[in-house]
Amino acid sequence: MHRQLQKRKGPFIVTTDNQEPIQEARLWGDGQWTARVVKNEDDDGWAVAMHLTGESEPALVGPWTMGRDKKNPKPLDTAAFQTLVKTAKEFVRRSEQQLHAQLNKNLTVTVNGSRIRVNLSIVPDEDGATATLSAQDDFGQELARVRVSPAFKLTVDSSHAWIASGYERPHDTR
Repeated sequence: MHRQLQKRKGPFIVTTDNQEPIQEARLWGDGQWTARVVKNEDDDGWAVAMHLTGESEPALVGPWTMGRDKKNPKPLDTAAFQTLVKTAKEFVRRSEQQLHAQLNKNLTVTVNGSRIRVNLSIVPDEDGATATLSAQDDFGQELARVRVSPAFKLTVDSSHAWIASGYERPHDTR
């Protein structure tokens, strides 16, 4: 089995050319996830870093159990690796959900007896984030869409003001 080491802004990521599983005492991988047991820089213990293939930073880093000699780490095994993969996947999923919630907000207001759903969607970008404010009726029909500042505060009051203006672009946009 030929292993290829890649260095990307962090610890080495181990991959195999033919995606064969890696099963070593301090390194375990399945082609998608790689677990690496490393010396904990903060103390005398050990840590395990879970890398998703292609990512430069670990998805999860946590403490790792000492072996019987109290000096070396406990070797990785199938059960431990499966638990680490499950935990790392859950952590990534929750992080994605949190980011989505931060970037996409919505609320529903009632105006003249009609319910209107107002959405604020922010698109992050290294050169500057953009944001869109939109409104839909009860049937999902889009009533309006305008660009706003990513700093726009979506509230019941700001939604009512936007609707009352005839969906004109709010003043605090860039």
